[in-house]
Amino acid sequence: MKAKLFAASLAAILAGGAGAAGEGAKTSLLDRPAPNPENLPNDAYGKLVRYGHELTTRTFALIGPEVQDKEKRFAGNNLACTSCHQDNATKPYAMPWTGVSATFPQYRSREDSISTVEERVNGCMERSMNGRALPLDSPEMKAFVTYIHYLSRGIPIGAQLEGAGTKPTKVPERRADLAAGEALYGKTCAACHGMNGEGQRRGKVGDAEGYIFPPLWGNDTFNNGAGMNRLLTATRFVKHNMPQGTTHLTPVLNDEEAYDVVAYVLSKPRPIKASLDKDFPARWNKPVDAAFPPYVDGASADQHRYGPYPPLMEMAKQRAQARNAAVAPQKPAAEGAK
Repeated sequence: MKAKLFAASLAAILAGGAGAAGEGAKTSLLDRPAPNPENLPNDAYGKLVRYGHELTTRTFALIGPEVQDKEKRFAGNNLACTSCHQDNATKPYAMPWTGVSATFPQYRSREDSISTVEERVNGCMERSMNGRALPLDSPEMKAFVTYIHYLSRGIPIGAQLEGAGTKPTKVPERRADLAAGEALYGKTCAACHGMNGEGQRRGKVGDAEGYIFPPLWGNDTFNNGAGMNRLLTATRFVKHNMPQGTTHLTPVLNDEEAYDVVAYVLSKPRPIKASLDKDFPARWNKPVDAAFPPYVDGASADQHRYGPYPPLMEMAKQRAQARNAAVAPQKPAAEGAK
């Protein structure tokens, strides 16, 4: 059974994401109206959905590192979930949560196992939020999962979702240009995120009010185990969502510009996650832009961090094909064969 799970979609392997959702009805998120939790009844479900919405949009104020109740300090930075999952986690190609309940449980190469929605939430808590896992029976975990369920209502199990995750970009056949990225950052990003990547606070340090625009590096941002710390993943996100107001229909940066400016951001210091060597334990399906050891292809750490990626992607393709051939069911011998 596990051998079949190893044969995750090649697109997911090369892009470094989770295994693709099971085959099913095609559902578009592109024109799907965003639901309003305030329209729900004031019953147990409605209350939990609204708490999940508040946790998503004001993470810093409820479970951030500056909240008064120390036992509620689950997040290790002052970001909100919506720092990445934009428009209340409903924006297409900004890693929306819409439909997530219909695609989990699913195989994820980072764990080389089937993961639940709860485990996915805690992956973000420990990486993007640089914090600690929520107890599975906590009100916060139940609220997150219920809000995700609410956003996913009406989407069939196993649906193929248009607008989920991030929209692909063309991968440049070169190493990222950090100098060009620095110039682009100053021109396009610094007005919101600061010349030193410090972001813009709503108030002052210690007030648990978070940021108007989040920091991109330094101590109060995602750690090096987060998906956003991978160059190809972050390039797709930035191309179709940044600067503020950008959508997949109205990109400001081209593929090469997004690639360079993201590389510049990721070249800066950020929190370090322990035990990253345990990520992607199968090794053969480790994403090419997961820039931490061990590596399986003989390429340098610099190439995994900044490219060029097409040669690494070709090697990953060959590894996947070899693995799939190794686990493929054997055809029975022809009748009469000795």
